[in-house]
Amino acid sequence: MLTHKHTLILFILLIGSFGCQKDTNDSFICYTVDTKSQNIHFYWLDDAGKNIGSIQNLKTYVESKGEKLVFATNGGMYNKEASPQGLFIDQYKIQTPLDTTSGTGNFYMLPNGVFAITSDNVPIICKTENFKEKGLIRFATQSGPMLVIDGEIHPAFKKGSQNTHIRNGVGILPDGKAIFVMSKSKVNFYDLAFFFKSLGCKDALYFDGYVSRTYLPEKDWIQTDGNFGVIIAVIEPFVTFAH
Repeated sequence: MLTHKHTLILFILLIGSFGCQKDTNDSFICYTVDTKSQNIHFYWLDDAGKNIGSIQNLKTYVESKGEKLVFATNGGMYNKEASPQGLFIDQYKIQTPLDTTSGTGNFYMLPNGVFAITSDNVPIICKTENFKEKGLIRFATQSGPMLVIDGEIHPAFKKGSQNTHIRNGVGILPDGKAIFVMSKSKVNFYDLAFFFKSLGCKDALYFDGYVSRTYLPEKDWIQTDGNFGVIIAVIEPFVTFAH
C-alpha cells in the first residue's frame, strides 16, 4: 500500500523524468540552445571565402580564433558546389537569396521554411511565404519541408512510412529556446515531426537526411566529417588560467 510519502516520491520521480525527456531519448540526439545567453553562429565560408565544408574544418577554424566548438550540425541543404540552397543570411548580409520557386525533392515539399536568429537573438521558424527580412535578421537558413506547422505535423507525412533515413532538424520549444534534433538511426518524416511535436514545438524545420552530422562532445556524440553548405554551431571562448 502506497503511503502519502511514497506517493509524493513517485510524483517527484515522474516529474523529473518528463523534465529530462528530450535529453535522454534513445532515438534522438538533442541539444537545446538559449540564443539569449549562448553564442550561436551560422557558417558557410571562411575568411578567405572558401567553403568550410566539414565540422572538423569548422572546429579548426574557430579554434584558430581562440574559440571552443561546443555544438555543430549541418543547417540546411546545399547545391553541387556546396553553396546554400535557398536563403542564407550571415551577420545581416544576404549571401544567397530566398528560393520561392517550385521543384522536386525534399526542399520543395511545400511548405518549406526558414530558421533565423533575429537582431534581438530570438530564434524563429516560419514558412517561406511568411518570412520578412527587413534588416532585422542576424542569421538565417532556408530548408524544407517544414516538419511541424503551427502545432500540426506536415499533412504530407504518413505514419509508418518506409521512407527512412538519418534525419535532422530544428524546432522552437514553448520557452522560446531552439532545440536541434538528429536521429540516431533511420527515421521517417512523420516520426521525426511527431518527436518535435511531443516536445511542444509549435514549428519545426527539416534540415537534411542521410548526410546529417552532429557534434556534441558533452553527450559523447562526435561526428566531424561531412561536406556541407551551412553549418550551425554554438561556440565559447577558451578559458585560460593565469599562472
